[in-house]
Amino acid sequence: MMVEEKFYPDRERLVMALANDCASALQRGIREREQAAFLVSGGSSPKPVYEALSKRPLPWKKINVALVDERWVDRGESGSNHSFIENTLLQNYAAEAPFLGMKTPHRTAVEGQADCERAYAELPRPFDVCLLGMGSDGHTASLFPHADGLEEALQPESGQLCRAITAKQSEVTGSHTERMTLSLAAILQAQDIKLLITGEEKLKVYREALLGSDELEMPIRSVLRQGLKPVTVYWAP
Repeated sequence: MMVEEKFYPDRERLVMALANDCASALQRGIREREQAAFLVSGGSSPKPVYEALSKRPLPWKKINVALVDERWVDRGESGSNHSFIENTLLQNYAAEAPFLGMKTPHRTAVEGQADCERAYAELPRPFDVCLLGMGSDGHTASLFPHADGLEEALQPESGQLCRAITAKQSEVTGSHTERMTLSLAAILQAQDIKLLITGEEKLKVYREALLGSDELEMPIRSVLRQGLKPVTVYWAP
């Protein structure tokens, strides 16, 4: 497994280090190709990272920000990752960044998948940074254990970037079981895959994921065990 661990004694140092590493990778992409792509996740853990990055005077007009996954809810509704990113990352200097969400006007994620795929195919590739989180159930992005659509989404050679997913309802999913997510194939098109986890419970889940092999049970394993692209894991208590 191509996994590097960057563990920090507190979250303040983790946030600073991860913000620095993301900024460096995005600047490298701009130097090499005059534009960059930053794939971002929702959740409480990355919020301070996004807030720190928003205050960096990077050439944000050349940094394409796009969602890793989305609940099938409209912008402004509870649980919308689109709104979360607008309110955290796309502030201050980063307000200039082009932003691509996943929710389409379609009634269902399955109906919206083709439009989402076309939009994501326009992003510059390789993606520069894909910032992932992980749930206490071992999901990442909206790749949930034993979800409808999961097996297709985990095919590394599929070529599809976006997949509609229906998760099995749990404490982790809440009522929003219908999702759109990047596929494993899309995640593997990122030059830098970064996994952000915090707290002892998530550390225990992460270590359990490293030890096992059932990717349908803990989909984060598909990212940790793929062996094609390095993954950097950032953790603090």
